[in-house]
Amino acid sequence: MLIYNVKINKKVIFKTILVIMIIICISIGVSVLYHILHNTNKNNNTFINDSIPSSEIAKLTPENYTNILKEVHEDIDTYIGQKISFSGYVYKLSGFTEDEFVLARDMDIGNNQTLIVGFLCSCKEAKDFDIYTWVNITGEITKGQYNNSDIPIVKVINIETTTKPENPNVQMPSDEYVPTAVIY
Repeated sequence: MLIYNVKINKKVIFKTILVIMIIICISIGVSVLYHILHNTNKNNNTFINDSIPSSEIAKLTPENYTNILKEVHEDIDTYIGQKISFSGYVYKLSGFTEDEFVLARDMDIGNNQTLIVGFLCSCKEAKDFDIYTWVNITGEITKGQYNNSDIPIVKVINIETTTKPENPNVQMPSDEYVPTAVIY
């Protein structure tokens, strides 16, 4: 038969409980301080607002054209409703309806070669513009189908002819481009 004699040291137990309570209080204090500072930043509008669609009309440029084109094609749903404005030339394929065209640019791919890239656009006035006519458009990104695939389609709000720019080509998309939910 075994008999144990247990002696409880009240001072050691008290000190242990006190240390545990201090650690818990410090943890709670740090957590509360973090949330207070985090909410203060939001109230001062120092955070990034990724809500879309933006009511502003985003201007596509030769510098950001292919990056935005790539991002919108990869994540259509995020950009539905975004209004954009850009220029390019009218490009039509044989399978297009009379309301469809690609607002195109030539993308440099190296070795003096280019590739036609652009957004599929839709508007009633499309039939009034000849292929390779340079135009400025303002439109809204929507989601549609082409060859059984979901693609962005720009519903044209305004279209007007323009002159061909000095450098009509665009560069390939950059690996350094950081997409957001709003086109800038």
